[in-house]
Amino acid sequence: MRFTRTKALVAAAGLALSLAACGDAGEDSEGVDVQAEEVEEGKFEEGSRMAELAEAGEITIGVKYDQPGLGFKDASADVPSGFDVEIAKLLVADLGIDPSSDAVTWEETISDNREPYLEAGRVDLVLASYSITDERRQIVGQTGPYLVTGQQVLVSADSDITGIEDLKGEEVCSASGSTSLENVEAAGAIGAPADTYSQCAEDVLNGSVEAMSTDGSILLGLAAQNEGELKVVGEEFSEENIGVGYSLEYPEMCEWINGVLEESFENGDWAAAFEATLGGDDVETPEPPTLDECA
Repeated sequence: MRFTRTKALVAAAGLALSLAACGDAGEDSEGVDVQAEEVEEGKFEEGSRMAELAEAGEITIGVKYDQPGLGFKDASADVPSGFDVEIAKLLVADLGIDPSSDAVTWEETISDNREPYLEAGRVDLVLASYSITDERRQIVGQTGPYLVTGQQVLVSADSDITGIEDLKGEEVCSASGSTSLENVEAAGAIGAPADTYSQCAEDVLNGSVEAMSTDGSILLGLAAQNEGELKVVGEEFSEENIGVGYSLEYPEMCEWINGVLEESFENGDWAAAFEATLGGDDVETPEPPTLDECA
């Protein structure tokens, strides 16, 4: 199967989100226009999960709704936007399914329910700032990474805190079930779990906690949404490899996902997706990460 993609229509027109410079992260964006063609016979092995999805012509993708630039959806938007969503669209298109159609169900997943949703078959794939860990790979399939990020700290704009080293013994909010929560505790802070990152940001704004912490790209988006009230501080103190989650019942999906990602690295689709979501005038597009090998 071959499919065509009309790339970066909005990025070139200056509509790309710039988390650091423009302060418009989280606004509804059309992203990159990804189009699918009919799947050629024999592309997917008979009985594979990819063949089943392609034949069914529909798929459910788990994404975050509260992470501007990565996975975000407000009440007025029909579909979520962000880098996670753009990568999901490439995978959907490779199955011959139109990513902009009703054949795609975008299911909100929070940090706590990503593994349960995959295990229950409620979602087919998870692209939700999903850090790859050995522990998670005992429960679900994970491959990639398609993004490498680092954890930082978000505080109120008038705070004197300069980084995670100033928060030893202090409560720091992060999403329940996330690796970010584990990392702040390893750094000597007291983890304060919340259901979502947007709740953490609200808790910083109302003074319930001194700070929140997660991937820097997410924090920049939240700071941009609350310009003048929140700021990102400190150096990155972790390395997070963001990957795609799938059910362990379908190990054949690993090679397929890696193949689509590798193609996007080579043909520029990955870079176009980054520039349309996380990129901007002051944000350099990074080199694509090195993919993990499938077991």
